Amino acid sequence: MASSGNAALRAARQALGYRSQTALAEAVTEAARQIGLRIEVASRTVRRWESANPPWPHPEHAAALEALFKRPVTELGFSPPWTEEASNPHAGRAPAGAHVRLPLGHIGLGTTVPQLPASAAKDFASITMSYRHLYWSTPAARLHRLVADHAQFGIELLPQISGPAKTIMARAISESSLLAGRLGFFDLQQPELAQPSLVLALQAAHEAGDSLLGAAALAHMAFAPAFSADSSRAGEARERLRAARAFAGRGNANAETMAWLDAVEAEVETRFGDTRRALALIHHAEKIYDEHDGDSHPSPEWFDWFSPVRLAGFKGNTLILAGRGREARETLEQVLSDLPAKDAKQRSIYLADAAAAAVLEKEPEQACRYLEDALDLLGRSWYATALERIKAVRQTLMQWDSLPSVRGLDERLYDWHTTVNSLVG
Repeated sequence: MASSGNAALRAARQALGYRSQTALAEAVTEAARQIGLRIEVASRTVRRWESANPPWPHPEHAAALEALFKRPVTELGFSPPWTEEASNPHAGRAPAGAHVRLPLGHIGLGTTVPQLPASAAKDFASITMSYRHLYWSTPAARLHRLVADHAQFGIELLPQISGPAKTIMARAISESSLLAGRLGFFDLQQPELAQPSLVLALQAAHEAGDSLLGAAALAHMAFAPAFSADSSRAGEARERLRAARAFAGRGNANAETMAWLDAVEAEVETRFGDTRRALALIHHAEKIYDEHDGDSHPSPEWFDWFSPVRLAGFKGNTLILAGRGREARETLEQVLSDLPAKDAKQRSIYLADAAAAAVLEKEPEQACRYLEDALDLLGRSWYATALERIKAVRQTLMQWDSLPSVRGLDERLYDWHTTVNSLVG
């Protein structure tokens, strides 16, 4: 007898009132947009999904399908490819963080395997917390591999966890994936590593019912189009921020979280050239902090990358791009004074920004001093985003190439340590 195709997906489609594969394709596309993913699903893709041997969906497609049908894709007639690998001990394993190889649809997989005790979820979450603390002091490339593998391990364990412990596990997977995304994008400057991790963070947040983690994942997804230097992607970045704000509202976000979303949106608008809008957003974030000082509604423990000092850092960078060098330099010097000593990565960014402000004020020697201080920090705590910003400031010093301070800066910028690290991450 001939196979009738993927009856589970076809039945689910018809149950929601979608009479054709084209209608489902449009619905999945819209569901993706509602959760901050900019994808287009074609009817031929749905045709393949409803075939006798449906391929495992692309991670972003899986997230959209789950958002639309409110159930895991494994209940829609899709069989995860790693179940075959589990039965074949010689099957190869994808490298940590490999694009589209992360088995995102595993979230919510029905359990037919021996159950683990609830303590396993707590143990997994404690390791997640340790990695979060290590972010500020350990090499990014090595930590990224560990965190990505940790999230992968959590996905493999999730079907063996039930009850309240499953929520703990899913939340820890989301936190780990969010950290992997931050490492991939900011520390390693590899958006192709960050995107699948952020999608997984969003899916795991959905499994955990944690809208704030979902908001954080979506807001981080806005950075890639904003930093792409492609003006046609402005709508993509703004859409993801709208989705992040919707999730934050559902999660009863506190004042600090909303101030951070203002700061992220300001960064996006700055990158797309609207510094006036960006400064208005920053002023709004400052007002939020002022009005909610001592907020009794604390931020989640994983929300450890933002503060009033970091907000001022956002402001300094925006003032530079608005051409307001003196204000930017005053702001950034205060930031450098107030920033905790442990925040070496951010300090290197703010030093580079202070150098950019000094260039605007036509003080090249001072700019070089700031940049050399930033390079000193990179020698102890590598941060690819900071090096990119240092190199951008160096380009603005070309009219002073003959100065000894600029030539000395080049000696530092292109020494063995910095050059090798810039190539290998």
